[in-house]
Amino acid sequence: MTGTLHWTPQAWPIAAAMIPFPGRQRDGTVVQDADARVWAGDLHQVALAGFDAVDPTDSWLRVADLTPARRAEFTAICADLGLTVPAISTSRRSVIDSVQGDDHLAYSHRVIDCAADLGIGHVSFGLFGPLTEAQQKALWFWTEAGAPVPDDADTRSRAVTRIRDLARHAETCGVSIALEMYEDSYLGTAREAVRFLTDVDHPSVRLNVDIGNLIRLHRPVEPWAEMIELCAPHAGYWHVKNYYRIEDPSGVTMTHPAPLLGGTINWRATIERALDLGFASPFLVEHYGGDGLAVCALNRDYIRSILSQRKARDDLRP
Repeated sequence: MTGTLHWTPQAWPIAAAMIPFPGRQRDGTVVQDADARVWAGDLHQVALAGFDAVDPTDSWLRVADLTPARRAEFTAICADLGLTVPAISTSRRSVIDSVQGDDHLAYSHRVIDCAADLGIGHVSFGLFGPLTEAQQKALWFWTEAGAPVPDDADTRSRAVTRIRDLARHAETCGVSIALEMYEDSYLGTAREAVRFLTDVDHPSVRLNVDIGNLIRLHRPVEPWAEMIELCAPHAGYWHVKNYYRIEDPSGVTMTHPAPLLGGTINWRATIERALDLGFASPFLVEHYGGDGLAVCALNRDYIRSILSQRKARDDLRP
């Protein structure tokens, strides 16, 4: 064991994801364009759930695209509620998208600038695209195949070049990038993710080891412990969630969202291994379905219990 936690268990940043809150209200109003009181209402729920940190996931609100005045409203709401913002996560805004890749690249640079302006140390980017029509209609979108990233050398090279470009920008701003693992992308398996990170070869870039994205797939996947052993040495800002996974001998696989302590991934073993390797970044707790915010709060408390027990053991060491 390293014997030293980067933060105390209670101070370790564990942010609530905003995925339980839709980006569009019932009346059709887009949250991006809504009155700041709408943002305050959603964030108030996060604070009431006991969170002291939030990630304004951009499927809910694109903070980087707010005017300076609106951004100031957002930061004031967070401050009033006692919510820090350790990171900004982007979703489905791939810089190599065949249609919007250039726009997404420009947006990603704005996210880095926004993070630097607000004193936010981490951003998460992915190379996965928008949900397909079939995924939008499914009960759980991951049970339908998404659009894979083109499997050609030129596209992959462009992905490496664009992420490295973002990394250089982030380095000048004191911001760290985490690349989110996701199926059918250049980060779609543990080995592919490590290979892509190695090809980018920049100190400002690490992996968002979101293995829940892979464990939930209704097809063969790498064992979770194997993924962690390969990827935890490269872990940065980390999205964590869990799933029940059933593999029938007939070949049928079924998955369902689970709390961290109840699903297929042993998150105690996973976090312990990452700490052994010197993990020192914030967590983001996520959950799909049901009362996602309440499950996220349970997940936060579970992580803190793991960190507390780790510290107690470390304190006993001579």
